[in-house]
Amino acid sequence: MREQRGVHPRIGAVDVVPFIPLKNAVMADAVRTAHRFGRAFAQRNGLPVYFYGEAALVEERRELPHVRKGGYEALRKRMEDPRWAPDAGPLVLNERSGATAVGARDFLVAYNINLASADLETARKIAETIRFSSGGMKHVKAIGVPLKSRGIVQVSMNLTNFRETPVKAVFDRVRAEASRCGVQVLESELIGLIPEEALMNVTPQYLMLRDFSEDRIIERHL
Repeated sequence: MREQRGVHPRIGAVDVVPFIPLKNAVMADAVRTAHRFGRAFAQRNGLPVYFYGEAALVEERRELPHVRKGGYEALRKRMEDPRWAPDAGPLVLNERSGATAVGARDFLVAYNINLASADLETARKIAETIRFSSGGMKHVKAIGVPLKSRGIVQVSMNLTNFRETPVKAVFDRVRAEASRCGVQVLESELIGLIPEEALMNVTPQYLMLRDFSEDRIIERHL
């Protein structure tokens, strides 16, 4: 971690471990599992662990961005503040591996939209417009990042409640905002899996999903 650099916020080599109730499980099951895993993981690896989401033991740590604030680089100074002592593990920073956030939450759709542009400010402007914390769409977290290897920029998002804020609505909003900036959407992509329900009223073709297959639907693996 002392040498790692990247565009996404992170606090450790194993940055975040979420537990999500599926099928007959309920959130209480996920919370118990997160606490059990987090404490064992911290003890076995000598790493500070913070519990977030429904597993949070401190209200200020419920939102993952608050846990990640300042990233790995700010961890040492942050941990000197008693309010930011880890929930499990040592009270000193593991410089090689950083810290880990362990949580329980509902299913999150990690969804990115790539723009046919290299203008990072455009991606950041769109992200600011659509994310909930800036007055945008409910349940949307978004940042603008460069994809230097491809010479384009991306609106990178976490959709924390796809039932209230559907993927299609987010895609349409980003496309509209991009059009206002004189930019076209190149494609979109999923990071990980997506519930089948999230695609009930839209097709992968409409969303311009890159490299999509049935294997990306979580129910295919249950």
